[in-house]
Amino acid sequence: MVAGEYDFWLLDLDGTLIDIEPTYVETVFDRVSDCLGREFTEYESEIIWHGLGGSRDAQLREWGIDPPNFWEAFHSIEDPQLRAEHTFLYDDAAFVADLDCPVGLVTHCQQFLTDPVIDRLGIRDWFDTVVCCDERLGWKPDPAPIEYAMTEMGVEQGGRGVLAGDGSSDIGAAWNAGLDAIHVERHDPHRRNQCVLGDYRVNSFDELWSNAGQVAEYTD
Repeated sequence: MVAGEYDFWLLDLDGTLIDIEPTYVETVFDRVSDCLGREFTEYESEIIWHGLGGSRDAQLREWGIDPPNFWEAFHSIEDPQLRAEHTFLYDDAAFVADLDCPVGLVTHCQQFLTDPVIDRLGIRDWFDTVVCCDERLGWKPDPAPIEYAMTEMGVEQGGRGVLAGDGSSDIGAAWNAGLDAIHVERHDPHRRNQCVLGDYRVNSFDELWSNAGQVAEYTD
């Protein structure tokens, strides 16, 4: 059983424990398109929302979009309560409530959006700390937000810990911080256009308890 192997757990939020109704994503990007004067296709919206291509800022720059301008428009449009109402919890995320060790949340979702979501879903008490990445703390795969969460949880650097997430930035942050990494794939890998490695690679956290998770091997 994987859970018992670790002294502490860290988890990503969006796309890992929770997700959002596609219609909400479409509505947000339609409004961002109006603000920026640049239309986003359904696929482009999916890439940015879920970080399917890795760094969101790098992807925006590749499309000729200034990241600060994009995020200013994006965050000015989002209604935290409306977002919370359109957010759902993955069934297999329920294991987090039963973890008998320190548990932390490290998310790129901003505090003003994170708080209403976790409160509405009733999962705040799952976590000993909730860390929202920002310019001061850094962004995954930078290990700084992970290390900050570990300090907040009172766990030792070099301890036996794991970080679970759905994106390459989560895996990179885990390894950069000296932790094991679990990649949970919530999307069609062909839409991601990249292979995300991990110490475990699963489609559902349920696979970890059935020992069905596959240990990653490096491939070209």
